[in-house]
Amino acid sequence: MKSSSGISVLIIVILFLSYGCQPVKNSTDSIPPALLEDAYAQYKAPEIDNRRFGYDVIAPLIARRKAMFETTELGKSVEGRPINALTYGEGTRKVLLWSQMHGNESTATMALFDLFNFLEGSADDGFEGIRSALRENLLLRFIPMLNPDGAEKFARRNAQQIDLNRDAVRQSTPEGIVLKAARDDFEPEFGFNLHDQNRYYNVDGTALPATISFLAPAYNEAREVNEVRSKAMKVIVGMNHLLQQVIPGQVGKYDDSFEPRAFGDNIQKWGTSTILIESGAYFGDREKQYIRQLNFMIVLNALYEIATERYTQYTEEAYQAIPENDSKLMDLLINNVETADGDNKYRTDIGIKSSEQYLDSLILMKGSIADWGDLSVYYGHEEIDAEGMSLEKGEIWPEVIPLEQLDSAKVLQMLKEGYLAVATDKHHQGKVHQLPILVYTEGNTPDLNPTLEQRPFFYLTANGKRLMAVINGNVIRMDGHKNESFWQLIE
Repeated sequence: MKSSSGISVLIIVILFLSYGCQPVKNSTDSIPPALLEDAYAQYKAPEIDNRRFGYDVIAPLIARRKAMFETTELGKSVEGRPINALTYGEGTRKVLLWSQMHGNESTATMALFDLFNFLEGSADDGFEGIRSALRENLLLRFIPMLNPDGAEKFARRNAQQIDLNRDAVRQSTPEGIVLKAARDDFEPEFGFNLHDQNRYYNVDGTALPATISFLAPAYNEAREVNEVRSKAMKVIVGMNHLLQQVIPGQVGKYDDSFEPRAFGDNIQKWGTSTILIESGAYFGDREKQYIRQLNFMIVLNALYEIATERYTQYTEEAYQAIPENDSKLMDLLINNVETADGDNKYRTDIGIKSSEQYLDSLILMKGSIADWGDLSVYYGHEEIDAEGMSLEKGEIWPEVIPLEQLDSAKVLQMLKEGYLAVATDKHHQGKVHQLPILVYTEGNTPDLNPTLEQRPFFYLTANGKRLMAVINGNVIRMDGHKNESFWQLIE
């Protein structure tokens, strides 16, 4: 759960003194979550407020770090954008952290810039004991955006359409070459491989999303555990211990099958204790700003536990006890709805997933019926128990209506009368709207049959009354309930 914002200076001092201003080797104490939450609130980078940004946003943030960090250009991307490293600390224990290997996985990148602010913080802010432990014991090197071309397009792959995380051995990409050289030149003891995962991962056997997932990658097919991998496991246990205090039950662990092309597996094999962190979903946090906070907290705590050797208190058994990831989540799961195939009536569940489309700063959601049938082993970010309800196909409004004549009140009346789509003038094609109905242009008549892999536009009814409409995967209630607005494209 999220704590209340802010904490008094007195309480901060008390919490800080409770585990000692000076690092204590092998102590069982950790940084209190409330202290980490307050550090995040104080040092969150305000320049980044959503997860879709390119190199031009972070370039000035890197440029102004030169007083406290050593900044280095390691190379350039396919399209010529710089790939930078920032180095901090005076210690001998080396840690390499790299983010946004996949261009659309930016949660940890945001958290790294929050962490940079923290490391540059004031000596009288109550956090100097943590900072001094990091500064005196560690030599940290950060690569905050490995794939700037992918980030520019908010796309997974680089400009060659290659997945950088499958280029550790062949080295076909300039970005992969940069990362391999960075590891070889720096020879870090620890490495943090920072990613995002899709929101359909759940913690095995539960309806809870895997908000954060971990992996200490295998270094061979036999998935053996040597000292290098064991240390990675123990660091992960410390991060899980922290997360269980703030998001209990929402931490998963990846299957550790060896992937011979992946950077994480190979960097583990090359002698760096490698920790994979994957940021998933948290209810109501589409822009991943709370998950950004969680990244800040667990990375800062992990670095502190490495600096003070607190991670050595944990065990491999505790790592193995972290539950596995599963992939049983839908964006919307409708259970037990009655439908018909001709005269044959039957009960089904409907699972809907929604992909994200971007238009400048707007996020457009495009739903699809992902599965149909017995989905009793699945869960939904949003669930509807449709017992006693029937599926009803919607109709198309019989006239073309100018866009300026459509408003929420008129559209809601259309929905109540059984219409889920309306045509408007052709010159509006490609524009966006927030009306809870499918708006299309003349000649692009949609198919409103609710079937597998089709766009989800249909009603849920009971006793001849339309209770709710599903519009492009969003639920619109007919009872006057205030519905959330959402952006759609005019087709």
